[in-house]
Amino acid sequence: MKQYLSKIIKVAFFAALIVLQVKCSSTSDTVDPAPNPPVKPDPPTVVTNDVDFWLTKGDQTVLLTKQNGILGFNTTTNSYTNIEVYEAQKYQTIDGFGYTLTGGSAQVINQLSTQKKKELLQELFGSTETSISINYIRISIGASDLNEKAFTYNDLPKGDTDLDLAKFSLDLDKNGVIALLKEILAINPSIKILATPWSAPLWMKDKDSFVGGSLQTQYYDVYAKYFVKYIQQMKNEGITIDAVTPQNEPLHGGNNPSMVMTALEQTNFIKNNLGPAFKAANLATKIIAYDHNCDNTQYAMAILGDPIASPFVDGSAFHLYAGNINALSTVYNAFPNKNLYFTEQFTSSTGDFKGDLKWHLKNVIIGSMRNWSKNALEWNLANNGSFEPHTQGGCNTCKGALTVNSSSSFNRNLAYYIIAHASKFVPVGSIRISSNISGNLQNVAFITPTGKKVLIVENDGDTTEIFNIKFNGKWVTTSLDGGSVGTYTWK
Repeated sequence: MKQYLSKIIKVAFFAALIVLQVKCSSTSDTVDPAPNPPVKPDPPTVVTNDVDFWLTKGDQTVLLTKQNGILGFNTTTNSYTNIEVYEAQKYQTIDGFGYTLTGGSAQVINQLSTQKKKELLQELFGSTETSISINYIRISIGASDLNEKAFTYNDLPKGDTDLDLAKFSLDLDKNGVIALLKEILAINPSIKILATPWSAPLWMKDKDSFVGGSLQTQYYDVYAKYFVKYIQQMKNEGITIDAVTPQNEPLHGGNNPSMVMTALEQTNFIKNNLGPAFKAANLATKIIAYDHNCDNTQYAMAILGDPIASPFVDGSAFHLYAGNINALSTVYNAFPNKNLYFTEQFTSSTGDFKGDLKWHLKNVIIGSMRNWSKNALEWNLANNGSFEPHTQGGCNTCKGALTVNSSSSFNRNLAYYIIAHASKFVPVGSIRISSNISGNLQNVAFITPTGKKVLIVENDGDTTEIFNIKFNGKWVTTSLDGGSVGTYTWK
């Protein structure tokens, strides 16, 4: 019985299978199913880069390098810190960023081979993609302490005088600073040049030494003519001096060379001698007062507040070996119609790259700009591996922005990157615009003559910070490691 039922079930199964196959075959022979419509792919999302970003890290693993990441403005909400840039709020116009071209700098740079020097000067002063575009330099009238020896342009045997300045001569600088300046001007004819004496000729001083001493009152007038003659003879060499300060660090008489000039003495010299001499000679060269540390604002304000001296004076200049960079704003608030300049800060051969990068960006670049300075200058442009040349008693730990090793080799040092993060991106005629300080993110913003926006940011902390750069209601999100600096640019 079981075998019989099993046979019946098998027959029924195969019969049903045959019917199903016939039905399927009949269906496929008579009707084609409608094909599915093709799926149209979504258009690819195009992400554009709106902001260029140049980075230097405190650990030196990245040095002034353009980053490849995409920074596009958007409105996607996040909780990161904001640096908001306001184009409508404008402050001072910028004259430039650079260094002092000391006699020693010229000496070592001129030791490079013709081709190597040409390449270096293009890198420093040119306007190509690979240049850092230095646009302001300071030079010494006579020697600074970073010359091989001390001298002025009117050195005489002891006991002699030269009231007519008949023996005035630029010869000691003609093959050095002057020759190099001519090469620089061929690359950037509009570079601004500030000139500063470290000492008057010894026969004019009350001390027969390049170290210290003061200018004798009886020689105030001839010393004013010394400045005039210098400016005129430099002009004859094809070099326009944009501005002078009457004395480098007038309250420091211990350098070689140096000269002490009190605020009262400088006030009298400017209003009775230097200012009238410039006016009589029809010189457009600016006179900038003080040129010393931020711990003394009264010196500059005494001159700016003198009713006779003030009209001859364009403004005042500061260094930061003492005091606080906010001192510039103290002077600005008292005399908002006078300009401010930051004219010197050295980097030490014993310094730490990361720590000094942070300090100099925060104070020399960002701090001076946020406190109304029209320029920011580091100290020595170049020296050799032994931090020479310098005078006997001159600075032996001042590290140049460059170390010249041989006729074919040089190194870029800390000060190179400090200045380059501004000079490469902020040309003459740029204007500082508003940006807020947020926590450790020290920053300053500019708009260039072509309308490009520039934001320099230094992370003054020790840890990575993620933040937004906000502009016109949109933002990009970026980050900086602790101790790093970034320059951001956009149209």
